[in-house]
Amino acid sequence: MEIIRYAELKAQPWRNGGGVTRELRRHPADGGPDGGWDWRISIADVSKAGGFSVFPGMDRVLTVIEGELLLLSVDGAEHPLEKYRPFRFSGDADSTGTLPTGDIRDLNVITRTGAFKGYTSIIELSKKRAHPVFEGQLGILLQGQATAGTEEAAPAAGSPAQETRTELGRYDAVVGSDSATPDVLGRGFLAVVSIDRIAGPLA
Repeated sequence: MEIIRYAELKAQPWRNGGGVTRELRRHPADGGPDGGWDWRISIADVSKAGGFSVFPGMDRVLTVIEGELLLLSVDGAEHPLEKYRPFRFSGDADSTGTLPTGDIRDLNVITRTGAFKGYTSIIELSKKRAHPVFEGQLGILLQGQATAGTEEAAPAAGSPAQETRTELGRYDAVVGSDSATPDVLGRGFLAVVSIDRIAGPLA
């Protein structure tokens, strides 16, 4: 089971001084041969009104995860983004943000148009029923207390599976898998980010 610890992520300041970004994961991890990537999941702290970076040929899903409201203007159309309400828009768009209620923190999912599609869902956790995180997903603890666990086969054949659980901190991310699928159990809210590969045309 892989856990990305938010406290260990490096803050990357914005060029306009309006905030910082902490990257959870990208693909390819090394940026690819041309220095680019096909998708990226990150968390940004926004402390000042101003323009957002343009990502040509990309699709974006932005979710406010801390703070009350972000007023996002996309190509001149204003959209009030409230907490835990994902919003999709084009990375090609001219977008700016204002902060009528103060600083916010947001979760960003950016995918290359036509190659991948990103989705963000906000799940309320339960202490009785664990939420699985599958391959191609990232489960990010937004609020509350939770543990991540996975079942591992016992060494002796025929013995029952053994489960180990790990405490999660706020904004820690659980990397999904279809083998020994991890799950999250607790109270609070979990963001589940899914990255789907779009099938290309038949040859």
